[in-house]
Amino acid sequence: MNNPTLDLARQIMACPSVTPDDAGCMDILAERLKPLGFTLEFINRNATRNLWARRGDSGPLFVFAGHTDVVPTGPLEHWTSPPFAPEIRDGLLYGRGAADMKSSIAAALTACEAFIAAHPAHPGSLAFLLTSDEEGDATDGTVAVVDALKARGVHLDYCIIGEPTSVNTLGDMIKNGRRGSLSGVLTVKGVQCHIAYPEKGRNPIHLAAPALAELAATAWDQGNDYYQPTTWQISNIHAGTGATNVVPGQLDIKFNFRFSTASTPESLQQRLCAILDRHGLSYDLQWTLGARPFLTGRGPLADAATTAIRAVCGIDTELSTTGGTSDGRFIADICSQMLEIGPSNHTSHKIDECIAVDALSKLSAIYQHILVQLLVDRHEQPAPAHHK
Repeated sequence: MNNPTLDLARQIMACPSVTPDDAGCMDILAERLKPLGFTLEFINRNATRNLWARRGDSGPLFVFAGHTDVVPTGPLEHWTSPPFAPEIRDGLLYGRGAADMKSSIAAALTACEAFIAAHPAHPGSLAFLLTSDEEGDATDGTVAVVDALKARGVHLDYCIIGEPTSVNTLGDMIKNGRRGSLSGVLTVKGVQCHIAYPEKGRNPIHLAAPALAELAATAWDQGNDYYQPTTWQISNIHAGTGATNVVPGQLDIKFNFRFSTASTPESLQQRLCAILDRHGLSYDLQWTLGARPFLTGRGPLADAATTAIRAVCGIDTELSTTGGTSDGRFIADICSQMLEIGPSNHTSHKIDECIAVDALSKLSAIYQHILVQLLVDRHEQPAPAHHK
């Protein structure tokens, strides 16, 4: 059976685009976009390839965003079939990038092809924002394109990112936001000494333990209708010289907040420092704000997505903000409404990564259905009557 989304997905999955190498994916996609009337622009930075492709110059502007890079394969001998030789087995398409997220890119492109064929003079504009630096440092990818667009005064009305968001079946969950990420490196200062003479030193582990217990037990906020409460977790902790007869001179701790829109980075920093100060600790603290939270509530894009998923998959989707960060944290600076909609995340980054073959055409249909609702149906609705 003809399945253009499957064909394109297999084509770009065959490119060994381990981050940050695009390995030719964007060239393949650009060749498909150009005949559709897209103007192509590569906004590269520090050897990272980024593609901004736009069709039309009027509003509203609808953007599909995604990344062509994938995580490393892991041990090749553990794969049932080569990770960059896509293979179908028992109704599943196997290969690196099948779920995260080359299938979504293929579905977005074929959705645009079908949409443009049916509505060649559609209102508004379509665009693609693609990067090869999402799975790595994410310093020269989407953020570089956003910086360029921001400098031009370009604003995105709608954006869909094809991250794998579904859980058990296509469409059962989409992301309408992501939590922020705030990391810290805490050094608690003590005084090193011989462990047989503890009175001659100050053990930073003992000093910090009550404060760490309070931090772990603190309710930072209650979350809100879309977000779980903010969490604080220690990821690394180290002290000591390796010897058993030395009281350490300092304690090094790495921690992270995953926070909701119910808190701000500034409020979390202030509250954490207040706890450390109350316990009388001598410390140094370095902060890194990895991402601010973003949220798209109920509105035209969320309504169109839920309607599309119900029409194509016959289910009601769940709006969720769980999970890690995505490039949406950058796009949120210039976008009014943004959702992440993609296939099951069950095998993302795993050995034998895969996607159900029948999900490919359905995902393309979902994207196309959303385009029709936002760029055609809303435009054709009569304006409300004005009464004198």
